[in-house]
Amino acid sequence: MRTPSFLLLALLLAGCSGKPPLHVAEQGAFAVGGTVVRAPGDFDFQNPTARAGQTLHGDHAAVSYQIPTHARPIPLAFLHGAGQSSRCWDTTPDGREGWRTTFLRRGFPVYLVDQPRRGQAGRATVTERPSPEPDDRLWLENFRIHAGAFPAGDAAMEQFLRWMTPNTGPFDAALVADSLVALTRRIGPNVLFTHSQGGVPGWLVPGRGGALAGIVAIEPGSFAFPEGEAPAPIPNFSPFTPITPVTLPAKDFAALCRAPILVVFGDGIAATPDKANWPADGWRARVEMARLFVDCVNRHGGDATLLLLPERGLHGNTHFPFADTNSEAVADQIAGWLRDKDLD
Repeated sequence: MRTPSFLLLALLLAGCSGKPPLHVAEQGAFAVGGTVVRAPGDFDFQNPTARAGQTLHGDHAAVSYQIPTHARPIPLAFLHGAGQSSRCWDTTPDGREGWRTTFLRRGFPVYLVDQPRRGQAGRATVTERPSPEPDDRLWLENFRIHAGAFPAGDAAMEQFLRWMTPNTGPFDAALVADSLVALTRRIGPNVLFTHSQGGVPGWLVPGRGGALAGIVAIEPGSFAFPEGEAPAPIPNFSPFTPITPVTLPAKDFAALCRAPILVVFGDGIAATPDKANWPADGWRARVEMARLFVDCVNRHGGDATLLLLPERGLHGNTHFPFADTNSEAVADQIAGWLRDKDLD
């Protein structure tokens, strides 16, 4: 009997990666959240370019998913950061498996989100035209790409820089959070992974009615505090100063405290103010606020942990630990936390 061609291809790919074939029971894509804009008047079939009576469906999130065979009960949802889309979770810049596949292999259902007005969810209801400004070095420096663990070579850098994705409308943290709430209503409680700018919408989800089993925040841009307890903005020497906290009503912060939280930071971050190295100093300010946030959550009866990768023996990590050469080792740290919190 001849081996089917699709099986031969799977075996070939498995041999190239050195890993066994993946067994996926279900995969697909859908939109969640969003709104509908309606133009007044009646639609004229003979004049279809006229706007009267027509609708615009926009401001939704786009979600793709894979569910492995013998899946674990709690799914993982992944939200990208600024200038990114869900493709950052698919693969690393040097072609290794991204965290989509890393956690799929560990048995988790995985849902990747393109936030409203970005990537595959680019249909916006308000206008913001992309600005084609040469700014690669700004982002490379701010993302601490030279911290050491980023994949070497021009080819990897080429791929990484082409991850950058423009907004098609203004960033709106509440709008993004509402789309994530809609996702929880569709797939149930999940562990939400956020990155960078995506961190703030993640803090908003529980207070807006989203049932989260946990939050893993990868180098979030800022942090949430209850009204009356927010710290002063933390100045730094980066162009993105100061780091300003987000204030939540007490009941919304209490909702946030019901799920365990892991906050993860990489390497190349200053321990004290450093005017000569503005990227290290900018992230130093965020780590300072992260400590205040973790203390505040735990003081309010929550369960928050700050994971500094160098303290676990993982060095050289950039703002994108899921893209770095030790991405699997970072995933091991997070998987251990998920296990400890009974989230696997």
